[in-house]
Amino acid sequence: MGGDAGADRTWWGPGTRGEPIVAKVTGLVGDLRAQVTLLENDLRARVDGPDEFMREEGVAERWKTEHADALNAERTAASWQAWRDERVTQAASAWVLLTVFARFCEDNRLVSPVWIAGASREDRQRALDARQAYFQTHPEHNDRHWLQQIIEHFASIGATAGLVDSYSPIHQVSPSGDAARRLLEFWWDQDSNGELLRRFGPAVNPELDTRFLGDLYQDLSEFAKKNYALLQTPEFVEEFILDHTLEPALRERPLDGFSVIDPACGSGHFLLGAFHRLLDRWSRQAPNLETRALVQHALDGVHGVDINPFAVAIARFRLIVAALRAAGARSLENAPDFQIQLAAGDSLIYGAPQQTLDENLILMAKDDFSYSTEDNALLKDIFRRRYDVVVGNPPYIPAKDKAARKLYRTLYRHCKGIYALTVPFMELFFNVARQGEHPGRIGKITSNSFMKREFGKSLVENFLPGRDLRTIIDSEGAWIPGHNSDGTPTVILFAVNSVPRTPSVRAVLSKGKREASSVGEVGEGPFWRSIVENIETPGFDNDWINVDDLERGTLQRHPWILSGGGAGELINKIDYSTPRQISSVVKRVGFMAMSHADEEFSRPSPVVGRNELESTAWIPLVTGDDIRDYHVASDRKVWFPYGTSELPALEILPRSARHLWPLRTHLGNRASFNGLTYSAAGKPWYAWHQVPADRGACTHSIAFSEVATHNHFILDRGGRVLNQSAPVVKLGSTASDTDLFSLLALLNSSTACFWLRQKCKPKGGAADQIWLRTYQFNASRVKQFPIPANAPAGRARRLDKLAQRLSDTEPQEVVKLHAPTRGELDILGIENGRIKAQLIAEQEELDWECYRIYGLIDEELTFGGELPELALGERAFEIVMARAMNEGEETTWFERHRSTPITEIPEHWPADYRDLVQRRLDVIASNKNIRQLEKPEYKRRWAIDPWEKRVEEALRGWLLDRLEDRALWFDNQGRPRPRSVARLADIVARDDEFRGVLELWAGRPDLPVAVCLQDLLGNSAVPYLAAYRYKDSGLEKRAAWEEIWRLQRKEDAGETLDAPIPVPPKYKPADFTRTEYWQHRGDFDIPKERFILYPDAGRETDPTPFLGWAGWDHAEQALALARIMNEREQDGWDDKQMIPLIAGLAELQPWVRQWHGEIDPTYGLSLAAIVDEELESRRQRAGVTVEDLVAWRPEKRARGRRSRRQAAAPALTREP
Repeated sequence: MGGDAGADRTWWGPGTRGEPIVAKVTGLVGDLRAQVTLLENDLRARVDGPDEFMREEGVAERWKTEHADALNAERTAASWQAWRDERVTQAASAWVLLTVFARFCEDNRLVSPVWIAGASREDRQRALDARQAYFQTHPEHNDRHWLQQIIEHFASIGATAGLVDSYSPIHQVSPSGDAARRLLEFWWDQDSNGELLRRFGPAVNPELDTRFLGDLYQDLSEFAKKNYALLQTPEFVEEFILDHTLEPALRERPLDGFSVIDPACGSGHFLLGAFHRLLDRWSRQAPNLETRALVQHALDGVHGVDINPFAVAIARFRLIVAALRAAGARSLENAPDFQIQLAAGDSLIYGAPQQTLDENLILMAKDDFSYSTEDNALLKDIFRRRYDVVVGNPPYIPAKDKAARKLYRTLYRHCKGIYALTVPFMELFFNVARQGEHPGRIGKITSNSFMKREFGKSLVENFLPGRDLRTIIDSEGAWIPGHNSDGTPTVILFAVNSVPRTPSVRAVLSKGKREASSVGEVGEGPFWRSIVENIETPGFDNDWINVDDLERGTLQRHPWILSGGGAGELINKIDYSTPRQISSVVKRVGFMAMSHADEEFSRPSPVVGRNELESTAWIPLVTGDDIRDYHVASDRKVWFPYGTSELPALEILPRSARHLWPLRTHLGNRASFNGLTYSAAGKPWYAWHQVPADRGACTHSIAFSEVATHNHFILDRGGRVLNQSAPVVKLGSTASDTDLFSLLALLNSSTACFWLRQKCKPKGGAADQIWLRTYQFNASRVKQFPIPANAPAGRARRLDKLAQRLSDTEPQEVVKLHAPTRGELDILGIENGRIKAQLIAEQEELDWECYRIYGLIDEELTFGGELPELALGERAFEIVMARAMNEGEETTWFERHRSTPITEIPEHWPADYRDLVQRRLDVIASNKNIRQLEKPEYKRRWAIDPWEKRVEEALRGWLLDRLEDRALWFDNQGRPRPRSVARLADIVARDDEFRGVLELWAGRPDLPVAVCLQDLLGNSAVPYLAAYRYKDSGLEKRAAWEEIWRLQRKEDAGETLDAPIPVPPKYKPADFTRTEYWQHRGDFDIPKERFILYPDAGRETDPTPFLGWAGWDHAEQALALARIMNEREQDGWDDKQMIPLIAGLAELQPWVRQWHGEIDPTYGLSLAAIVDEELESRRQRAGVTVEDLVAWRPEKRARGRRSRRQAAAPALTREP
């Protein structure tokens, strides 16, 4: 193994291997991302916006045709809006990147014209003069046409023509003149000295470094980053992988015809690295060959494909600049016509195994469809070839598009279950590598999810055993920006595309420690350096890794366990301690029920009561996060109308039917088991996806948290719904309590925690402490857990009872009974702490009892007498940790758990218990297996918020519940009455009980009630009007939902629709004007807030927030708005001031018509008729149309000074 990492690369020039020298580009990525967002809004309007004058002719029709063709070809299942938005993002990115490329070329004088600015003030003036002269010649044009001059010039140069060829998204839609002008102004921004803020020239980037474009690729668009899982490969990782693939491949085969491919090339880091190395080899092999020919030879060997067109554009530009420098040229216009083998397209389709069955017929999706951004011929040519080296960092996420997931499953036989793209890309990398005498070498950094999760089983047990896997590196502990503790845990694989040729595989095994992000220079951390420097040394062992040669047979069983430090041996000892597994004694392990609509069906409990939903259909919900330390803490309910295991007709649950109706189309578009939607399959739209009958099963079950840092299993006695994140262990109907508690004991032990952490997938995240890392404890692994016969059921029974007692003393439970006092809460806090200390002591006994049961120790090390209470910090392993801290070892365990480290056994314990703990300490020191288990990552954390915080939350909930009293929100005639916070304060201040609890919550009796209420109610209200709630992107989504509701109403009226109702879009936090609004509403805009906010609608003499109650139905909300308008009219408001309130009435009108068209007994009239009359009267008096109401927006507050612009840049007339 190893490679020519130290090869001569002096021709690269200084500065290219280290950090990019682009000081003036600091902050550029964020600025450009903002420009993309602005341009997206413009381009969306250019495609199919409401203003016909703004639309670009023919674009919407062309796009909709392509979308329909893509649907027919099963290349996408996205709705028109989602598909359009993705295209808009690509086009916006392409236009922004065009200006980036132009500015880079201008500042470095790679082209002769200047269009935007330039490296000097003279160049800037020349650009402005050229623009002015253009408009004098073409007075009918605008700045869009000026930007198109850049496209035309690039197209005329052989080296850059590929940047703007017909496949570029830049040709899909063009910006308005105003948007083009704004983009130019962005580049004209100056600092206080009159210098351009954003420059790329020799003064800031003397080596033409393009590394910053990698950052741009990753963060240019938040939408694209999530959709394509954009993540650049750090240079030190790219170099390491090329060292161990390309270098050995070059040593063993001819350079002529040598080729490298990255099928997920992103911004081209691997391609740039491969180009430089190939050029170096060509320079040495053919020193007399003309330099430009050498450069083209190197380019001929480099191939790349990416599904993201703007990634390919960035990679192409970077290769162009690298080739230009290597050729010794300073001008693109005089450079050779470099041929670069890059294409935008879906590698998983074009490179699939079926593609090579017939050289003249490459099988594609239906009708040989390709997108307008895909060069079909080039893509086919790239994937006809087979490559000497295949490298990359492919995406780790599951495919987001349903049609793509289905197609990949057809093309790649090892795509099983809910698979990540790791699987098909693994097959692809081998498929495009050479076979035969010199088989291709494969190197990749990828997600390690396939190693542990069930979808990777076929890959591990059926695909990889037939390939010559050479090296496996558990790289999770290395600090790699965007990966591992900063993202998804990774593994690095090296392989050769042949049958296995050696009996073993080199493995770098992690000991669980992670480099911190503060290790210093990236790529110089101790974990990474241990890998790089010792990968060739089997037997190497330090604090971070050990290097070993594993028998291939051990890697043919799923899951892979790549833990060092003796973890594998301990796992084997536990596995072989008993022949029984959980699967042999239970009926099943898996989910209780699966909705495929968790967010849509669940509500906070107050929402169910507030909306008077049928209690029989809304059941207490338990999620995995609710399960901790033997008990459940949840205050949510879920739609689950299966009282007798049969789904009832929705008509018998009218309030729930009305509540869920807005989600009907969305829920009906869930996929059923046969691949059809619920609607197409005739399945009720309000049904759960799957509810196992569990006939012949015990009524009680064991439930657990699937994703957690430690193992949390509880006894569930029924009456609750446990969602997918809280799977269940179901025993047979003959199972006894002892059977249940026996399993509960074993599964909650530290032995089980160790076993599960080794067998299950880590979830990644920013946990630099091992014990803070979350794992996915999936059902498939849990049922494989070994169970001895003599489990300590009694211990689990005591723990369960203590947990119930602890729950009964929680503040949330106490406030349900009555208004608490300070003295009562203090006494309760002491009792709560005592019970917790008893739990900790019992758990410690359970852990040590299990060590003996599993054969890890021979002697009995549990206590036979009455257990003393244990505080956090007093357990044996914590004493060991505290002693290590005294020796200089660092840990945040004690600080994080608010405990005190102690190095000596507490004197207040009974003597025999002190002796027992000393014996435990001795065993930890002498027994490597127990030393492995007695670590914080396997010992229960007992992590809970401080008592004071739990009290504060309980009191806040009590107060808010009291403020939802109906009497506060209806007048004596039963009519809805909005109130200001000041008026609410006047009323509740007369309630001694409320005032007493308010003072407890505030912590100060001297604060005015109104001040306390404003603080209490701060984030509990959401505005009544869409224009207050959403940004422009959210308003567009709201309009799409309203269109769906309009069509649903037509369906309800018995009308036949011309086409199926489209799938509605999800909301994102960025769609809302404030984050707390999204927190209340979520992805589907489901109202879960307690109160309605009426901004600027109160009396001028009362500045406190003006609120309504979220428990009002649509008609009551409309009547409340009418009441507000009447009151403000009496205060002297004119009709124009009423417009936002009238707009709110207009938004409610369709709902009032839908649900309140009948005669209301309270009013003796149809509330729909009342609202219609009020709306029409108010609208006419204000002189506004329905369209005016929809278009109304609150005034935007100024955001501060704009930066200076080039004064010489003249304004242009507004043009589309």
